[in-house]
Amino acid sequence: MERALIVSANNEVGELAEQLLRIEGCGRIASAVSGSEARRLVKNDTEPELVIINTPLSDEFGHELAEMIADNTSAGIILICGSDVSDEIADRVSDSGINVLARPVTRELLQRTIRLVIAARVRMAGVKEESSDILSRIEEMRTINRAKTTLMKYLKFTEPQAHKYIEKQAMNNRQTRLEVAVRILAQYE
Repeated sequence: MERALIVSANNEVGELAEQLLRIEGCGRIASAVSGSEARRLVKNDTEPELVIINTPLSDEFGHELAEMIADNTSAGIILICGSDVSDEIADRVSDSGINVLARPVTRELLQRTIRLVIAARVRMAGVKEESSDILSRIEEMRTINRAKTTLMKYLKFTEPQAHKYIEKQAMNNRQTRLEVAVRILAQYE
């Protein structure tokens, strides 16, 4: 994990979070004491991978900030709040994927939660990459099929003939089937 943001008006919790993030190998850790400062950091700086918010903040409670970050980034978010409001806050923000911890927070619990959020984020990044790869393959297949249809329309090929033609052109010209399909589409459309 490269980037994290700690938002806390309490120095003790902020320092503990920073120590634990360093242990987990976080490279850049930004800090803020207010919601407005954190919003500026999230909007102007590179997107954090993990955000820890210790409520209340100097200018707001903090759950609105957590929801804004969840809506606009893919960061994992840990929201620390008093035990008297933790259940209510958790009900309000759980649909956004925000992890709520009730105070008092032990070092072990915070470290375990940080590890859990990092692991979940890594897993989601893998799923996102896999999804992107599948979508690009689908788009490639659509383009090749459009080229086959074009060959069938203009050169009166059958579908197997069009397929064979694209394969042969790709092999002869040392191009991918997609490159051949794009060339065919540019020529006839």
